[in-house]
Amino acid sequence: MAAAPPVPVRAIARRFWPYARPYRGALVAVLGLAALGPVIDAATVWMFKVVVDEVLVPQDFGLFVWVAAAYLGLVLLDGAVSFADDYLLTSVSERFLLRLRTEVFRHLHRLSPSFHDRRRLGDTMSRVTSDVAAIEGFVLSGVVDALSAVVRLGVFGAVLFLLSWRLALAALVVAPLFWLASRYFSRLMRAASRERRRVSGSLGALAEESLSNVSLVQAYEAADHEAGRFHHHGRRAMLAQLTATRIRGLFAPLVDLIEVGGALVVLGVGTYELSQGRLTLGGLLAFMVYLSRMYSPLRGLTSLVKSLFSAAAAAERVIELLDARPAVTERPGALRRERLRGSLTVEDVWFSYPGAPGPALRGVDLRAEPGELVAVVGASGSGKSTLARLLLRLDDPSAGAVRLDGHDLRDLSLDTVRGNVTLLLQEALVIDGTVAENIAYGRPDATPAEVAAAAVAADAHDFIMRLPGGYATQVGQKGRALSGGQRQRVAIARAFLRASPVLVMDEPTTGLDPTAGANVMAPLLAPAPDRATVVISHDLEVARRATRVVCLEGGRVVEEGTHAELLAREGAYARLWSRAA
Repeated sequence: MAAAPPVPVRAIARRFWPYARPYRGALVAVLGLAALGPVIDAATVWMFKVVVDEVLVPQDFGLFVWVAAAYLGLVLLDGAVSFADDYLLTSVSERFLLRLRTEVFRHLHRLSPSFHDRRRLGDTMSRVTSDVAAIEGFVLSGVVDALSAVVRLGVFGAVLFLLSWRLALAALVVAPLFWLASRYFSRLMRAASRERRRVSGSLGALAEESLSNVSLVQAYEAADHEAGRFHHHGRRAMLAQLTATRIRGLFAPLVDLIEVGGALVVLGVGTYELSQGRLTLGGLLAFMVYLSRMYSPLRGLTSLVKSLFSAAAAAERVIELLDARPAVTERPGALRRERLRGSLTVEDVWFSYPGAPGPALRGVDLRAEPGELVAVVGASGSGKSTLARLLLRLDDPSAGAVRLDGHDLRDLSLDTVRGNVTLLLQEALVIDGTVAENIAYGRPDATPAEVAAAAVAADAHDFIMRLPGGYATQVGQKGRALSGGQRQRVAIARAFLRASPVLVMDEPTTGLDPTAGANVMAPLLAPAPDRATVVISHDLEVARRATRVVCLEGGRVVEEGTHAELLAREGAYARLWSRAA
């Protein structure tokens, strides 16, 4: 699986900042609290200097009570500020995550099915969940932590110079070493983080794909093969993690060495200053404490660089999704209609898939009026399913037009098209919910009576009532609690409940035996004066009941007429009929 294209850090920040903009007020408060924390911390350490110089050395305990009270007050204030800072930041972060994750999820549903067909579901889910979560650290938490570290460096640095400018200059000797080490290792960290994110998504995609086809794996005794594939991808993930850990493991002791070296230099110079009377014992001890507190944000900034690069790698993967454009878009000012009559016309339509050697459809003409049942038949690869996609505007024609009541589908809003055209897929898709929820999926406001009426029309009511919970029965993931025919009837009831003026069925009896297929098709083939029905099917028995039959071959309409007329011509349709007989 290819890595997402690299994106500059500034471009990532500009891309995702708008999602945090509604929370600017709370974010300003968070930044204020983050800046206040180091000030309180510095004051708390100063109390330690006062205790040594004003209480312990002169052995005057009169001031101790006031120092202790001040220290206790600062500790309580620090706790209150820390709590408010943590709670506010978590509140802003979670709202940011919810907003961004929902937008990414909504965007994925706008993309055409062909986009999802080209991608692995597990990798896409990894981007929606863990990668989006990492972006929050880049845009919010990382910024707050960086500001807190910078303020801490500024406050403690100022106090260091206040205590002893000579010691402060000695402490700054190691600063360039920190910078050089961070600069070198940050490049390694970014490359390692990008690779770790990529292989992690690949591993999740493989697991999802393999486990969703567990019946196939067991039927063909491929468990060892799948385990081998998983081990191969898992090993790549392990190596990527080890590389990141190795870089981190080398960086940490190097930083420790720089920090200890700086502390030893300061201790040596400080001891000399103390012997010369230019520094008090409390000042030296406080200086060492401040120095250790200042090294902490330096270490934090270098660790933050690693986290930001990891978040940047995740952001690149999310940006790749957000930059994907839908195959169809709604024109500005597109017409919106609640309900159309249902006159469907296909006019000289051509269509080519990207990268295909030739067109899938070549000058196709078709019409279906309310009350008509039009059957589209043809051998596999003749373009039948492609035509179904165009009727629902999942794709747009390369040339020609699909019209509904005379309107080009491209001139209608997508809501209008998909509210007036219902597609019944060859795979009866159901959600993990109750039977009633599945039937009402296209009309969540439908009443129980309307749901039951649709089930009766689809010849599904009787088997539903025999289920343990009736309409409240949970169908399970992918409808595993139902048989293939039962899932198909639930899908038909869902289509009936929408009551769209155009119903398009793409191989509705696929996978069913002849008896089950006939039972499923019976309600669909019943006369419907207010509905135009287009059936795309290999089942030529359907064609016998059709008002008109359209025969496709090589993406072209080669014959059109009634079942009897086409048999009499002894052409392409007659050959299909004789092979099916």
